[in-house]
Amino acid sequence: YYVSPGVCLGLFYLFILLVYKISDMILKFIDLCYMFRIIDLYFIMNSGNNILVMCDAYTPAGNPIPTNKKHNAAKIFSNSKVASEEPWYGIEEEYTLMQKGGPYYCGVGADKAIGRDIMDAHYKACLYAGIGISGVNGEFMPGQWEFQVGPVEGISAGDQVWVARYLLGRITEISGVNVSFDPKPVPVSSMRNNGGLAVIKNAIEKLQVKHKENIAAYGEGSERRLTGKHETAYINTFSWGVANRGASVRVGRDTEKEGKGYFEDRRPASNMDPYVVTSMI
Repeated sequence: YYVSPGVCLGLFYLFILLVYKISDMILKFIDLCYMFRIIDLYFIMNSGNNILVMCDAYTPAGNPIPTNKKHNAAKIFSNSKVASEEPWYGIEEEYTLMQKGGPYYCGVGADKAIGRDIMDAHYKACLYAGIGISGVNGEFMPGQWEFQVGPVEGISAGDQVWVARYLLGRITEISGVNVSFDPKPVPVSSMRNNGGLAVIKNAIEKLQVKHKENIAAYGEGSERRLTGKHETAYINTFSWGVANRGASVRVGRDTEKEGKGYFEDRRPASNMDPYVVTSMI
């Protein structure tokens, strides 16, 4: 579950103090010039020359702390076979504004489009910061929205989603609203080239074999979401189909028609760790 950055830092500090009996951590800040490799610089909302720095956290012994999922993801994405495929990720992040409500999930008006001002402010903040945000839309439940990041290559997808979540946390904090992340496209170069549909089908077969393992790592609360109803797949059964919103994995009609493109893994929860999910895929 996502909590405000201040609370998160305090709880994180307490965890390190109790578990590791240390009060200091090592923050690694890498490469100022290549912005999206580690998300080195992001301009935050307040006016002025302010920057937001994202770092990896390590113990004084140099070991990644338990919540540093980027460390292992970086090993996978730096592998020459993975890098040569230039994997692109588009991540949909759903969220719910908990202190606002209304009777409809689409439309206009203060009693229908609940929290549109927050959604708009977050979209603009992401654009200003350099996040590869590619869209926003209202979702099924009143006060529920979604933003999309991508397509972004490799580990940068995880970087950008985490910073986008942080920016949303800051904006809702200013608005006096709580945001909840409580509980989808992945092409590589060989999928985007001629004959890519066969590569996609082969990848889907591998996902089917790892279904239980994937579900366990795809976020918390999926058993409440993946019920087989409301355009979701059943959590214990893997399925795929063309233009099938009720499948575990969906292949677009354009991809089938052109014989190349991308597929969409619809199983990850909105609170998933993007480093874990993208590197696992």
